[in-house]
Amino acid sequence: MSSLKNSSFGKRLRASHDNGNENSPRRKRRRLDLNLDAQSSPSRSPSKRTRIIGRPATDVTNTPTRRQKVRYSSGESGDRFVPARDRDSLRAAYSLGEEQNTPLFSTKSIPRFLPDPVRDQANDLYKSVLRSELSTTSPSPGRILAYSSPLRPKPDMSPDRLDNPTDLTYQISPMQRETRSIMSQPRPHIRNIAKAPYRCLDAPDLSDDFYTNLVDWSSTGILGVGLGKSIFLWRSENQTVAKLCTVSDSKDEYSSVAWQQTGSTLAVGTYEGQLRIYDAPTLSLIRTYKDAHDGKRIACLSWTGDTLSSGSRDHSVQHWDHRDPSNKPFKRSVGHKQEVCGIKWSSDGGPHRALLASGGNDNKVCVWDLRGSKRAQTLGAPEPISMMRALGVASTQKLTGDLPLYKFHQHKAAVKGLAWDPHISGVLASGGGQRDRCIRFWNTSTGTMLSEVDTGSQVCNLVWSINSHELVSTHGYSTTALPNQICIWKYPTMSMVTSLTGHTQCVQYVALNPNGDSIVTGGGDQTLRFWSVFPGRTPAPKNEDSVLNYGKLIR
Repeated sequence: MSSLKNSSFGKRLRASHDNGNENSPRRKRRRLDLNLDAQSSPSRSPSKRTRIIGRPATDVTNTPTRRQKVRYSSGESGDRFVPARDRDSLRAAYSLGEEQNTPLFSTKSIPRFLPDPVRDQANDLYKSVLRSELSTTSPSPGRILAYSSPLRPKPDMSPDRLDNPTDLTYQISPMQRETRSIMSQPRPHIRNIAKAPYRCLDAPDLSDDFYTNLVDWSSTGILGVGLGKSIFLWRSENQTVAKLCTVSDSKDEYSSVAWQQTGSTLAVGTYEGQLRIYDAPTLSLIRTYKDAHDGKRIACLSWTGDTLSSGSRDHSVQHWDHRDPSNKPFKRSVGHKQEVCGIKWSSDGGPHRALLASGGNDNKVCVWDLRGSKRAQTLGAPEPISMMRALGVASTQKLTGDLPLYKFHQHKAAVKGLAWDPHISGVLASGGGQRDRCIRFWNTSTGTMLSEVDTGSQVCNLVWSINSHELVSTHGYSTTALPNQICIWKYPTMSMVTSLTGHTQCVQYVALNPNGDSIVTGGGDQTLRFWSVFPGRTPAPKNEDSVLNYGKLIR
C-alpha cells in the first residue's frame, strides 16, 4: 500500500485530485497541518516528510475517502465580512451625502475640470429631488452594518384618510409634497454668458512676458496694443487699424501702454526705460522722457488726471505731470526691493484725491498716498536713514516720495494684477503669481485684509466690472486647475459666475471696453479675444415728480 502511495502514478493521482478541488485550502495553510502530522508520526523518515510537504496526505486506495478538516489560524482568515446595508437608504448607493466632493481615496493629482455654474445648479436640484423621492428617511446610527432591514410602517388604508384633502390619493403629481416644494423654490438667477469670443484678432509679436502690460482700452473706444517694436490702434466703431509709432532702437521693444482715463492721450514705455506720450487722434508725439528710469524696463503705467505714474525694474515708481515742460518727475516713491510690475490709481481725481497701489516682484503690495500722509513715521517707525536701508535706498540718496501708507506681505509670489473696486470705496483686489495663486481683498481705509480666495492657478491680471459687482481674473500656469482660464467672480461671496477658455497660453492681458459689457484678453498665443460677459448699462429711471419736470404742468 505504501509503495502505491509513493509511486509516480499515486503522486499524479493525488496532484490531479488537488487541482480539481476548488475548495482545497492554500498550500501555506496545509503546511502547518502536515508539520503537525509529521511530528505525530515519528516513524516517518525526514526525507519522506520533505518530499510530501505541501500536499495533503490522502489515501487513494480507500474509496471513498474523507478529507481531514484543516484548521486555520484566526490571523489568516480566508473569508470576508460583507455587511448588509440598509437597502432603503440611497445616500450611499447614489452618493447623495452632504459632502459630495470628499474623495474616496487620497490622490496627489487633482483632476482638472471646467466649472459650469448652470450645470452645477441643475445637478444640485436633481440630487435634492432624488434624495427626497428615494431616500425619505435617514437610517439611524444603530442600523449601520445591520443584518436585517427595519420594518416599514404600514400605510394607512382606512377610509377616514380620504377626508384629508392632502392625502396622496388626491394628488395629481406622482412626486411627494416635499419634492414639489423643492422644485418650486426660487433659485438664484445665473446669467447666461457665451462661452466663445465674439471676435478674435491676430496679434503677432505680442509678448508672453508676465512683467509687461501691453493692452489697454480707452474711454473713447480705441484699443491700444503693443506688438514688438510697434504700437497699433484698433477702433471698435469701424474696426480699423492704425500704426501709432515704432521704436528707433533696434534692440528696444515696448513693454507697457496706458490710456488717460478721460481723453485720447496714450503713454507707452519700453524695455530701455524710454517713456513717451502720444495724442491718438492726430498720431502725434506730445512728450518724451529719455532714460526715465535709468535705462531700466518700464513694466507698468497708470494715469490719474494729468499725472502719469510709471513702475520700473529700478524698484521705484515715478510720477510725471505731462503738462510740465521740464521733463522731470515731480515725485518718486520707493517701497519695493525688486521690480515694480503693477500699479493702479484708485480714481481719476488726481494724485491729491486718490490712492496708488503698486505690486512688485518682491511679493509685496504697497498703498501710497501722495497727499503727504506719513503713517509709518507717526506710528513710531525708524528715521529715514534706517528706513531707506530697509527699502534698499542708499543713505546719500534723497527720498523725495512719501513712505507707503500700507505695505501688505501676505502674497507668496509676484503681484501684477491690481484693481480698485468701483462700487465700494477703498477696496483693493490683488492677485499673486504661480506660487501664490490667490486673489486677496484689502480695506485701504483700515489696512486690513478682507478676504482671500485660492484660484488654483497663476493670477495674471484683474479688472472690475462697472455695471455689476463682479471681478474678472485672467490666469496662466496651473497644477491643480485648468490653465489659461478667464474667471468671473461674484463679490463679496466670490462664487464663480463662469469660466471661459480658448487661449492656449497664459492670458497675460485684459481690458474693459467703455460700455462695460465686454472685455478683451491677450496671451502668449498671440491672439486678442473679445468676450461679452457683463450686462449693459441700465439708464437711471427719471423721477417724474421732479420740480424740473415742466411737462407735468402743461394742460
